Amino acid sequence: MFSNKDKNPQKSKTMERNVIAKNTLMTGDIKSEGDFRIDGTLEGTLKTLGRVIIGVDGYIKGNVDATNADIEGKFSGQLQVSKTLTVKATANISGDVVISKLSVEPGATFNATCSMKGAVKELNQSNEQKNKSEKTA
Repeated sequence: MFSNKDKNPQKSKTMERNVIAKNTLMTGDIKSEGDFRIDGTLEGTLKTLGRVIIGVDGYIKGNVDATNADIEGKFSGQLQVSKTLTVKATANISGDVVISKLSVEPGATFNATCSMKGAVKELNQSNEQKNKSEKTA
């Protein structure tokens, strides 16, 4: 009558949240489909399809590739965010950053080279449309 088995495993696709706790040092490469919260220290590479959250006491030294990121702590290295990077007032970021959208609160330290890939793509498309309309006129 009752079953513990999920009859439709695709139905319940929730993102898992992984946590590296305060006072924890992790060295190496991480690949995940879920969200990550870093309250400790990560030295290495983190690649996820989810959101990366660096807490106030968190620190990442290395490479991060994520869909979204919220940074309250420290980051040093290469950061690639395909959607939105939110930089909180307590954040300290240095290195290379490639993003689509950026939100920075007053008080944040942002010493990085920053490229906005989404904006470049949209700008190129609007220029192409403009050039096409000029050629037909």
